[in-house]
Amino acid sequence: MLSKSLARLSSGSKITSPADDSAGLAVSMNLSAQISRNTAASNNIANANSFNQTQDGYLAQVTSALDRMSELAIQSQDVTKSDSDRELYNKEFQTLSTYVNDVSTKEFNGVSLFNGATLSVTIDSDGNTFTMTGVDLTSTTIFGSVSTTTNAIAALTAIKTEISAIATDRATLGANEEALDNYSGQLATLNNNLAAANSVITDVDVATESTQYAKENILVQTGTAMLAQANAVPQIALKLLQ
Repeated sequence: MLSKSLARLSSGSKITSPADDSAGLAVSMNLSAQISRNTAASNNIANANSFNQTQDGYLAQVTSALDRMSELAIQSQDVTKSDSDRELYNKEFQTLSTYVNDVSTKEFNGVSLFNGATLSVTIDSDGNTFTMTGVDLTSTTIFGSVSTTTNAIAALTAIKTEISAIATDRATLGANEEALDNYSGQLATLNNNLAAANSVITDVDVATESTQYAKENILVQTGTAMLAQANAVPQIALKLLQ
């Protein structure tokens, strides 16, 4: 008993062998496995959120570029500007247009950010998934030019349409991220409760076990002392006979 008590105190576990609590050990193993799977699912969710945030970062830059392009389209419609002035505006306009269309080729760890594919994110220990809606920017958008007033009017219409589409895409990403945050919080709460339940089964009560250890230690020492005295009695008897 002293040895067993010492093993429990040194390991921090009250189940130091299956014989201590076979049923409790089985339950504990299942709880520990579920905690590990939940942790893996939580990591998947965190990576999916990073994917979402990367998408939104690019779209924020695209929005900024589109805002500037719309500004250039308005400036090109100024009747006091010459075609030479408009050509200068158009150079910047075309550079921004190329940037906006190039964003569709970007990837996250080898996975396309903007091919429109939906992704299934594992959200719990049973492998259930959340369908993360994709964003599609693969279609090349023709914004035209702002080299003339007529072209600038047509370009402005195309830009306004694209800004509206990007706004919808960013709202979609926001909804994805909100849902993933909820699943992540749910897993964190579940893991805390599972860890607490597992602790009840396996963790040693240090105060109680320390008391038990002190008791067993006293018994061992007392027993040893009594044995020593018992061994001395025959010797005393022999001396009396002598």
